[in-house]
Amino acid sequence: MLDAKSVAIVSETTVTTFDHYGRLFRMLMPSLKGMVLHDGFGELLWTSDDWDVEEKADLVKDAIANAITDPAEFPGVVRIDADRAIYSFAVRSEQVELYGVVSLQTRLTSARTEARPLSYLRQILQPAFECLRRELSLRAQLGSRERDLGVRERDLSLMLEMSSNQTATGDADEFDLILKTALEHMGCALAALWVPDKNIGMSLTRSGHPMSEESLQRAKQHLMAWIQLQQRTIIVNQTSKVAGEGAAPFKILACPVRHPSERVMGVLALFNPASAHDFDSYQTRVAELLAKKVTVIIQAQYDASTGLMTRHAFERQAASLLGSAGEPEQHCILYLDIDRLHVVNETFGMHVGDDVIASVAECVARCVVPPALSARISGDRLAALIPNAGIAAATAIAENIRAAAAAIVPRAGQGSFEVSACIGVAPVGRSENALAHALATAEIACKAAKDRGRNRVEVFQDSDQSIIRRHTDLLIVGKLRNALAHDSFRLDAQPILPLRGNYGRPRFELLIRMLGDRGEVIPPGKFLSAAERYQLMPTVDRWVVSRACELLSAHAASVGEDIARFAINLSGQSLQDETFLPFVEDTIKNSGLSPNVLCFELTETATVGNLERAQSFLRALQDLGCQFALDDFGTGVSSLAYLKDLSVNYLKIDGSFVRDSITNTRSESMIKAIAQLAKVMCIETVAEYVETDPLRARMADLGVDYGQGFAMGKHQPLEQLLEELAVFEATVNDWDGAAPARPAPDRTPIPVLAS
Repeated sequence: MLDAKSVAIVSETTVTTFDHYGRLFRMLMPSLKGMVLHDGFGELLWTSDDWDVEEKADLVKDAIANAITDPAEFPGVVRIDADRAIYSFAVRSEQVELYGVVSLQTRLTSARTEARPLSYLRQILQPAFECLRRELSLRAQLGSRERDLGVRERDLSLMLEMSSNQTATGDADEFDLILKTALEHMGCALAALWVPDKNIGMSLTRSGHPMSEESLQRAKQHLMAWIQLQQRTIIVNQTSKVAGEGAAPFKILACPVRHPSERVMGVLALFNPASAHDFDSYQTRVAELLAKKVTVIIQAQYDASTGLMTRHAFERQAASLLGSAGEPEQHCILYLDIDRLHVVNETFGMHVGDDVIASVAECVARCVVPPALSARISGDRLAALIPNAGIAAATAIAENIRAAAAAIVPRAGQGSFEVSACIGVAPVGRSENALAHALATAEIACKAAKDRGRNRVEVFQDSDQSIIRRHTDLLIVGKLRNALAHDSFRLDAQPILPLRGNYGRPRFELLIRMLGDRGEVIPPGKFLSAAERYQLMPTVDRWVVSRACELLSAHAASVGEDIARFAINLSGQSLQDETFLPFVEDTIKNSGLSPNVLCFELTETATVGNLERAQSFLRALQDLGCQFALDDFGTGVSSLAYLKDLSVNYLKIDGSFVRDSITNTRSESMIKAIAQLAKVMCIETVAEYVETDPLRARMADLGVDYGQGFAMGKHQPLEQLLEELAVFEATVNDWDGAAPARPAPDRTPIPVLAS
């Protein structure tokens, strides 16, 4: 059978001449009086000069039609026209692709009144037909390649235009650009894109009047089912076959949008009215390119494991949605964190943890419908933007997600565990970085939900003290990181002095201060909470140890063991850090400073919570020559029970007991008991927050050895103190034998220190 897709043998720009074939045919057929050549579509290619027959399209059509059924190698037809015979032979390839039709004219005479048999002429002209077939074959290949090149140039031009448009528009939605490109390059009336898995459903018209929602929904259902069944591009140019009663007849070009696994996950559909031209091969190719572009965009914008948006795509589309909202309605952000996922990972394996994340993400996708956006922010943290919704509506959605996550049942073979999540809800404000700020506040609310028992939804409230603390920490942590990077800290020293006459030598506690952008001093209460929350305390403690050793070693002659001792606070996080102890040992040894000058303070809570590591830490540094103080003593549940296991030199009585010791007999009794117990165990005691002279006197009466607070002396920069230390020591030495056991407050020889 003749291939219906016969190709033109030359492009429109090719200059065609077949004179040499005309001469060849005359040599083989001396009676030839003219020759004409048509292509496989019946279009005229070449005519000899002596051809004098008017154009007879029906003759060529007869030859083409005959070629379909005639099995001869060069099938032909003949027609007698007055005194001449016209023979038309089809020239085709071995694959029955029609290259062209060659027509030959001879004169009839009185001696020959009938046309010669076609088989006779075919045998005579066989060599010329063979040569012409090779010529037409080469020209057909050349024309096909020229057309392919033209198509590729147009495709390349299209792709370059799309890329340049995307770069120029920046934050413009890529899917909207896809639809605009389809309309502009193919003149369609309507373009639509549906990807149900990604909650993508959009349409765009050239006229600006979209189809009704009902019509689009009906078209989506039919086309999605059709595409998933056919698994290929579908073209419908015969509208009568698809137009039912009451339905508008449209010509349709629908291309599948495929997942990287080749699964059909959506459809890009183009619509034209029945009066428009049929969709052709070029439009089909462009539509398929655009459908592939949709797949590329989805791969870039959506997380492969969960199917939700990536953080970058979420922030970009959310900013676009918020920016186009006009007069802003109330929008809300949800921030979700899966509870105890690390336990699942460690117990059952990371692959099970990944399944949990994907299952929770599926719950989010089901509960958050367009135009809302949902994304995987990082790891097991998900987020959603709920536009034009108040706190109550957003909280209801969050509760639905939480309940759906709690109902997840592990797949067979994954073990037994429960899934739960904490979700924070926060409104989107009108600040310059509204989205980032809302995400941050929603995260704070999510963390508060974890603090309050997990598997719950919390709304960000300005009056919630826990949330305010987290919010403050979030705001300060950036400044803290910057200060650590640029060494923007200062060490102050606060005296810890004997309470009873000349007993003992002065001590100092080193206190860290952060310096602001303008050199202002930021007290530790403003940033240490953030350091603890964001696991920065080991870095802060390293800075304190390094700086203290650096300054003290520079004044080694003035800070000998018999003059003063300096206490450095350490956090529980540093105690847990296996590299911290070697760091402290190396820093002290490399500084050349006598270890006897240093005392390290650990809070009771941090020490008891890491008892085994604390014991190892204490022994190592005490062997080096350092001393230890147990801070905030008395606040723990089993303070006395653990004291026998810890080799400490000082107990610092918590300030909550000291402050009300004059009016509260229980606090007074507690302080007295601690002082007596410490004396039996050869441990010295320090009272914190000794802010007044009556408190100072009371602590001395109760048997406490040292006091720390404003009544004993205010803090001052360590560098300034070290420069004045010689004078300070001389003042302290003057106490010996000269001061009464309980000096009067106005004559107490406490050094005048800068506030």
